[in-house]
Amino acid sequence: MKVVAVLGSPRTTGNSSAIARRFMKAAAKQGAQTRTFELNQLTCRGCQGCYACKKEFDKCVLTDDLAEALSAVKDADIVVMASPIYFGDITAQLKTFIDRSFSYLKPDYFTNPQPSRLSKKKLVFVLSQGLPDEKSFSDVYPRYSGFLEWMGFYDSRLIRACGVGPKIDNAMLKHILKEAEKMAGELLA
Repeated sequence: MKVVAVLGSPRTTGNSSAIARRFMKAAAKQGAQTRTFELNQLTCRGCQGCYACKKEFDKCVLTDDLAEALSAVKDADIVVMASPIYFGDITAQLKTFIDRSFSYLKPDYFTNPQPSRLSKKKLVFVLSQGLPDEKSFSDVYPRYSGFLEWMGFYDSRLIRACGVGPKIDNAMLKHILKEAEKMAGELLA
C-alpha cells in the first residue's frame, strides 16, 4: 500500500506536520510505502487556468516541483493533507496543491458520474489551530472534503488539533498524535 503526505505548513516541525509525520511513521510500521512532500520546500506555481489538462493532456502541464507530488498522489492508496489554520483557512501552500489537483478531473467532470481520473483514494485531512475553541474554523474541513470527494477521495477523515501553537508540547497534542497512530492502523488494516 502506498501512502503520500502533502504538508502545507511552512514550519517543518509545526503541529500539523508533526501529526502527519506520526501518521506516516505508523503507516510505515504497518508495511506501507510512504512518501512525504513538504510543499514549502518546493518551487511551484498555482493553477494557470489554461485547461490544457482538459484538452490535450490528462495531467497538469506545468513542469515545476509540484508535478512529482501530483503524480505520487495519483499513484497513492492513502493521501494525508496537513495544514495549520492561517487567517481562517488552510495555508497558501496546501491551497496551491489543491488548485493544481484540478488536473485530476476529466474534461467532462461537470456531467460525468465518475468525474475523477483518480482511482478511489482514502484521505486523511489534518488541521491544527492555535485557538482552543472547536467552533472556530470548523467550516474549513467541510468546505474542502466535499470538493475532494468529487475528485476521488471517497473515504475522508479529519484529525483536528485545537489550542496548539508553535512549539507547544501539551496534553492535547500528545492525544492527537496517538489518534494519528490509531487512524493509520485502522486505514491500513
